[in-house]
Amino acid sequence: MNAPATFAQALDIAPLRGFVTSFAALLSGARAEESILQSGAALLARLVARDNWLPPQFAEPSAERYRQYLLHCDSRERFSVVAFVWGPGQSTPIHDHRIWGLIGVLRGSERIERYARTPQGPLRQIGAASHLYEGEVDAVSPRIGDIHRVSNGLAHAPSVSIHVYGGNIGAVERATYGEDGGEKLFISGYANDVLPNLWARNL
Repeated sequence: MNAPATFAQALDIAPLRGFVTSFAALLSGARAEESILQSGAALLARLVARDNWLPPQFAEPSAERYRQYLLHCDSRERFSVVAFVWGPGQSTPIHDHRIWGLIGVLRGSERIERYARTPQGPLRQIGAASHLYEGEVDAVSPRIGDIHRVSNGLAHAPSVSIHVYGGNIGAVERATYGEDGGEKLFISGYANDVLPNLWARNL
C-alpha cells in the first residue's frame, strides 16, 4: 500500500508538474481518443505509482460527502486533473461524464458499478461491481461507456484517486440518474478555491 507523504518525507510536487507537461504534449499531437486513453493511462499509472507529491490540503476528506479537488486545468480547458477524496462509506450517485476520463487510485481503493441505457429507458447494471486498487487505472468515455457509480472501497479509511478528464470537468453539464433512468442535470464545480503551485521549482 502506498504510504502518504509525511513531514519526515519531503513533499515533491515535481511528479505532478511532469505529468501535466507530458499530458499537454500528448494532446498537442491531436491524437484519436483511443490513443489518448492508452498513452494517457500509462502516464497516469506512473503518477499514482508513487505517493509523495499530493499536497495534504488536497487530500482532506469531508464527513458529509466525497470531495473533488482541482489540481490543474489546461489553459485551453483541453484537460483537467482532479483529486477525488472519499471518506469511509461515501459514494457518488449514478452519473455520466460526457467526455473521456481516466481514473487512477493513489490511496485505498474504489468500487465501481457500471451502467448502460436500455431502449426502454431504465438503466441496467453491466456485470458485477469491480474494484480499482492502488496504482491501477481505468477509463471512461461516451464511446466505451461513461455511466457509473463509484464508492470508497474501504469501509474504515479514506481513499484518494486522481482523475484526468478531456475538459474542465467541474464546468461540464452532466447528469445523475435514478434507477428508472430519469436524469437530473448538474455542474459539479470543485471543493477548493486555490490550486497547488506546480511551477515553483523549489517545491
